[in-house]
Amino acid sequence: MGNQLTENILQAIVQCKCPRCRSGKMFSHPVTDLRNFTNMNKSCEVCGLEFEIEPGFFWGAMYVSYAISVATAITSAVALYILLNDPDTWVYITTIVSIIVLLSPFSYRYSRVLMIYNFSPIRFDKSKANVAKNNAS
Repeated sequence: MGNQLTENILQAIVQCKCPRCRSGKMFSHPVTDLRNFTNMNKSCEVCGLEFEIEPGFFWGAMYVSYAISVATAITSAVALYILLNDPDTWVYITTIVSIIVLLSPFSYRYSRVLMIYNFSPIRFDKSKANVAKNNAS
């Protein structure tokens, strides 16, 4: 049972679902829509949870995004060092900046998702999930 719950949490995080019912979408547009990927729903369409718990709650997501960018930069630098046998500095800079810019829509979204899942008082509510499943039937 514990593994199933963990898989559901990971699946909900990857799919950017509501932390309370794990059914409703947190974002109104897909990440590939570069004009609207930042648009976040005000509340969950399934359970009604308001995503912005308090004014400025997602300011903390900047720190999560920074950590994601640093991890991406370090991973990219190590991969370049190993695969290209320590290339010139310009190769490191160009590659790392390009990768971070290309991944910025994902970093933006997942920093908010990780922020709400890890640093908010909202927890999974099985009764809300059951309501969502019943509504889908």
